[in-house]
Amino acid sequence: MIHEVTAAGRIDGQPLREAVLEQGEVRVTILSLGCITRDWRVRGRPMVLGFADPLHYLDNRFSFGVIAGRVANRTAHGRFMLDGRLVQLSRNHGAHHLHGGFRGLGRQNWRMESDGSRAVQLRRRSPDGEEGYPGAVDFTLTIRLEGHRLHYDMQGLPDRPTPVNLAQHSYYNLAGGGPVLDHQLWIAASRYTPTDDAQLPSGEIRSVAGTRHDFTTPRTLAQSDPSGKGHDVNLVLDPDRDQAAPAAILRAPDRQFALRLWTDQPGIQLYDAMHMGGCDGGHDGARHDRFHGLCLEPQHFPDSLNHPGFPSILCTPDAPYRQRLSVEIAPQER
Repeated sequence: MIHEVTAAGRIDGQPLREAVLEQGEVRVTILSLGCITRDWRVRGRPMVLGFADPLHYLDNRFSFGVIAGRVANRTAHGRFMLDGRLVQLSRNHGAHHLHGGFRGLGRQNWRMESDGSRAVQLRRRSPDGEEGYPGAVDFTLTIRLEGHRLHYDMQGLPDRPTPVNLAQHSYYNLAGGGPVLDHQLWIAASRYTPTDDAQLPSGEIRSVAGTRHDFTTPRTLAQSDPSGKGHDVNLVLDPDRDQAAPAAILRAPDRQFALRLWTDQPGIQLYDAMHMGGCDGGHDGARHDRFHGLCLEPQHFPDSLNHPGFPSILCTPDAPYRQRLSVEIAPQER
C-alpha cells in the first residue's frame, strides 16, 4: 500500500510517498525520499532507528535508513582520475566527499510504485554532473518483503563510464531502543582496511586478529571495545566464504531476535553510531543517542577510486551496477 505524505508538499517535483509492506508479524515502511527504510517492526518491536514523523527526514543528518550514493562512504578530497582526467566531486564532509554529496541519492525523492502486494519499486535518473559525477545513471531499486526477510535489489545503468557504490544505511537495534553495546555480533571478515584520523584508508588490507574489529568469533560490541573507542570501519568479507550462508549475524541481548544478512558486496562498513548526537522524535517517542544503533552497510571499500588495489567501482553501459542485499530479522530459535 502506498500513500502520499501530503503535509510535505512536493520534493524534487514529486510528492513524498510512503509504502507499507506487511506479512504476518512483520511490518516495514519505505519512504520515496532517499529510499529510506523508515520503520521495521517484528511483533510490534521497532528494529531500526528512525523518526515517527516522516517529515523529520527532510533533515536527516544521520542518514537513517537511506540508500547512500552515487558513491557511499568517503572519497578523499572529492577527487579521482577517470580516463586521464581529474574529476572533482562536491566536498560535503570537511575537505572530503561523503555518501554522494550534499544532495546524494539518500536525499533525493525517488519515483515510487507498487510491485505486487509485498514489494515496491523506486526509480531515479541522476543527471550528468550531479554532485560532480560524470554521466547520467538510471537507478532502479526494488524492495521486497518475504516472510521475515527484506530483499534490496539495486541497479544502476550509466550512459558512460562512471563510479557507483550504493549502501543501505539502516541503524539496527534489536532491543527496540537504548544502547546496542550488549548486542552480540559475528561477521565473516578476517581482514579490514585501516584508516587515518579522517577515516580515509591507507590502501593496506590487514588482519583483524588482535583488534577491536575482530568479530570472526561472536562477541558483544562491549566485549570487542572495552575502552569505548567505537567502530567505524570497513571489514573485508572473506572471499572464500559460503555465499549461501549469512555474511553477518546480530543477536539481541534478550535473545528474542536475531538478524542475518546476505550480500554480494566485498565489504561491510560497521558503524556503531559512535559519532551520533542526541535526537528526539524517534519511534514510540524514543530519543536516539550515541551507540544506540548499529549499521551493517554492505558496499565496496571507502575511497576505492583512489586505491587501484581495491576492487573497482567503475560501471559502464555494458557492465552496469548491481547489488543484492537480504536482511532477515526474526524471532530467535531457543
